[in-house]
Amino acid sequence: MITHFRNFAKSKWAAGLFVLLIISFAVVGSQMDVFANFGPKHVITAGDRSMNQVQFRAVFDRVRENVQEQAGRPVTVEEMVKENLHQRFLESQTRNLGFLAWAWDAGLRPGKDLIVKRIREIPAFFNQVTGQFDETQYQQALAQQGVTPADLEQDFRDQSIVEHYGAGLAAGARIPRIYAALLANQARQTRDGRWFTVTQAMAGRAAAPTDAQLTAFMNQNAAQLRRPEFRMVSIILFAPSREQQSAAISEEKIRERFEFRKAALSQPEKRSFVTLTAPTREVAARVAAALRAGQSPQEVGRANNIRPADFDAAPKSALGDPAVAEAVFGMTAGSVSDPIQARVGFAVVKLTSVTPGQAATLEGVRDAIVAELRQEDARAKTYEAVEAYERARSEGKTLQQAVQQVGARIVQLPPFTQDGKLPDGQPLNAPPQVLTQAYALSKGGESEVIDAGQGQYFVIRVDDVRPSQLPTLADIRVPLAAQWTARENARLLAAKADELARRIRGGQDIAAVASSVGASVTTRTGVEQTGAVQTQIGQGVMRGLFTQGRNQVFVEPQSGDSTVIGRVDAIHAAVPALAAALGEQARPRLTQEYMEALVQDSMGAAARRVKARNDPALALQALGVQDPAAPAAPAQ
Repeated sequence: MITHFRNFAKSKWAAGLFVLLIISFAVVGSQMDVFANFGPKHVITAGDRSMNQVQFRAVFDRVRENVQEQAGRPVTVEEMVKENLHQRFLESQTRNLGFLAWAWDAGLRPGKDLIVKRIREIPAFFNQVTGQFDETQYQQALAQQGVTPADLEQDFRDQSIVEHYGAGLAAGARIPRIYAALLANQARQTRDGRWFTVTQAMAGRAAAPTDAQLTAFMNQNAAQLRRPEFRMVSIILFAPSREQQSAAISEEKIRERFEFRKAALSQPEKRSFVTLTAPTREVAARVAAALRAGQSPQEVGRANNIRPADFDAAPKSALGDPAVAEAVFGMTAGSVSDPIQARVGFAVVKLTSVTPGQAATLEGVRDAIVAELRQEDARAKTYEAVEAYERARSEGKTLQQAVQQVGARIVQLPPFTQDGKLPDGQPLNAPPQVLTQAYALSKGGESEVIDAGQGQYFVIRVDDVRPSQLPTLADIRVPLAAQWTARENARLLAAKADELARRIRGGQDIAAVASSVGASVTTRTGVEQTGAVQTQIGQGVMRGLFTQGRNQVFVEPQSGDSTVIGRVDAIHAAVPALAAALGEQARPRLTQEYMEALVQDSMGAAARRVKARNDPALALQALGVQDPAAPAAPAQ
């Protein structure tokens, strides 16, 4: 079992998973936490970026779900911690938040219009009837995932920063042929070997556990088995009523607001263009000359190993690089710019079209202005109710009396844990301040009025606390017995495999050792490292043959209840002509992998510049794993 996780942690797709998570969850902690003094402490700090314990656990749980999907079985936090996967994730998040803090300070700031445009292109937010972006559907989709519009915008903004930085850094790069050839030569090796499979039946099966054994097993795994603390709270909600949201607005107010917002409501001039970012001015000059000669951006990009970036109807405010923005909006349609010193590399722009701006009219934006004014009025009335509630409480009225007096409503939430999970494991659909405040108060405690944004305010009262506790043996006997049996069977299988391998290493014939347990030996020559061959012989055999030297014995898990034992008999070098062809085919992929590593190293350096730090002890606490307190560690 542990070996399986160790192999997972070393695999290429596991590393890719962590890279994806770096970007996908960069939004966490992007805003200043006004509740920092009350809730969970920050696991990561990087400039004005941070991630607290609740956020860390929530994101790590998503990592665990991915690991479970890849492993094909349930995976506990304890198992991941034993394999140090939590530390790898912690370091990657620290590096990422640190880089984003540095990039923002350095001026890499995508425009809001660009981010909004990307969001409005997501099919999940489209009305299936009209085929258009639907604001209501957008809000509902985000609410189901526990994400706010501000979070999503920040996430896209962060992704754009990473993409822009990486594209500029990697422009024109290509890995040397000799490097690709060496790797191809290794990949084209073939090997001869013999092996046999040891099954659980050969190793024996564990007897049914006794109560004493189950009790000891339960105590050993108390951290995983302990049921978390649950809290029951009531929420006093102050929110605009439907009547307030549809109140009449005077024509005078509408016209006044239109005149005030006319410039902002008008459509700015937009331009469509293509950029190619080169590593040097000389390469950029060559790119510009080729474009002016009539070559397409795609042709020029292929010739110079540069990926063109298309911008469709982008306003000036959507361009994150001021130098590029000034150049684009100073050109005429069809022209090509001289090399531009961008924040990263040298950019060349080909302007394809210009869409003139359009002034707003009152009739064209009337509905939007009316909605805006109604929302403002509703929020004002809601705030008046909040003030009336606070006066009533200060005058000695009970919470119930104050709520009735101002027309607020009380909602009782189902029990939830500190990381926002319901008893069935599903996430609680509530603002993050609810979690923070609920676990900052004691039983019977009542919070101050909390501003949730969007004109909504609420008060939290902790009605009851259900303490953390271990289940009784009677409650979990069946699943616990199954886990205990699985562990003991794995131990028996591992012990048997180790015993047989020692006999072979000691000089006994592999066929004789296999025969002693009723197994037969498979012999194969010229084994290639291909997916088709791996499907035939199994991943364990493939891994053993190509990770050991000549005449060495290997022991590898083949399935959940079997282990393969074998010997490498011979290693054959690759045919040079075949290796050379494979090397050329692999160069683009190897280049991409190399540049990804370079980007990660650069992000790590940026994180160190802003002194990004993490606290491994707080991370373990967030995961429910006990460990002595450790000092904060710098980003790696």
